[in-house]
Amino acid sequence: MEDLKGKTVVVGLSGGVDSSVAALLLKQRGASVIGVFMRNWTDNTVLKSDDCHWIDDSNDAMLVAEKLAIPFQVLDLSESYKNRIIDYMFKEYESGRTPNPDILCNREIKFDVFLKSALQLGADYVATGHYCQKKEITSSVDKKFGLFAGADLNKDQSYFLCQITQKQLSKILFPIGHLQKSEVRNIAGNANLITAEKKDSQGLCFVGKVKLPEFLQMQLKPKKGMVVEIGEDASIFIEHANQKPSENLADTTYLNWASKRWEFTPEMGTIIGEHQGAHYYTIGQRKGLGIGGKPLPLFILQTNTNQNIIYTGQGENHPGLSGIGLFMKHENVSFINEGSMPILNNMIRIKARIRYRQPLQDAYLIHKECGFYLIFDLPQTAIAPGQFAAWYQDDELLGSGTIAM
Repeated sequence: MEDLKGKTVVVGLSGGVDSSVAALLLKQRGASVIGVFMRNWTDNTVLKSDDCHWIDDSNDAMLVAEKLAIPFQVLDLSESYKNRIIDYMFKEYESGRTPNPDILCNREIKFDVFLKSALQLGADYVATGHYCQKKEITSSVDKKFGLFAGADLNKDQSYFLCQITQKQLSKILFPIGHLQKSEVRNIAGNANLITAEKKDSQGLCFVGKVKLPEFLQMQLKPKKGMVVEIGEDASIFIEHANQKPSENLADTTYLNWASKRWEFTPEMGTIIGEHQGAHYYTIGQRKGLGIGGKPLPLFILQTNTNQNIIYTGQGENHPGLSGIGLFMKHENVSFINEGSMPILNNMIRIKARIRYRQPLQDAYLIHKECGFYLIFDLPQTAIAPGQFAAWYQDDELLGSGTIAM
């Protein structure tokens, strides 16, 4: 573990137990620690409770800083947050994609705007309470670092950091990544930190639990459209099975087939109701349609925001929810270390996930001139454009990309 004596570390104090313990451990390692609370959102009208989320968290962060006897300040990044995260969310939903603002929040706010601000103040590093680990993977003069899963696999947050760069990673510390959550709470309790028993935050990064429809309606207006149910025996599924080409991972024709999205039309199903706007829904969503009376729960198979149509199917095993692969454009793919990228027209064996907490899935990552394909050994549920796919070897996160339409 690196000696931090004489080093200045700015810690993102969120008002939770994890960042509190991160600051404590850094101080114990001899670092000169500065606590900073990032204020990024102040509109409580769309929260699911009447609590003033950011004020309460800011107060807790300040009390932790006082307990640890470290400097503390509040940094207002709300303008950057709106421009880079909130506007991104609206644009993605409006286009019929499924955004992950938490991943963008880490790349654009915590480890870009916040990191740059900290370095300008003379900091050597920034630190957060993320459950992931940074390890040196080369010992040359030009050091390279890898991002690894947290020791507590139930809390591992490496997926949320899948878009950070090597340059960013070189300036980040994750002081609690080697610990279990129970150990973190014990450390906080023994130090009499006010956050020791505080519940973990949930919901949108820096915002909290939001009422998503109300949140989206801040900019995306309701627009009534039809809900179409697609049966499991629809002809499109039969045609898809009959058109299956040879399973050759070097064959671009096969790769395009495996990663192709379903293309439903109203004629393939039955109109069963009405919705308030296709841009409010995402692939794989179960709740929110308000349509009952079916033998099995309805899941959203596809949204068409151009025609304002939602396609649904009954049950989580509906064939319209399954896919074996996905495609990512070059410009939407990043590797933490470029050396891990497969060379053109080659592939590597990896494990991947397309959402947080999804168990890692065996797959191949294939590099072609048009972009990258991710082909899974087993069909995956609800592969949605706009989501981030992240891939690993062992417990090292190698890279990630945005799923294309």
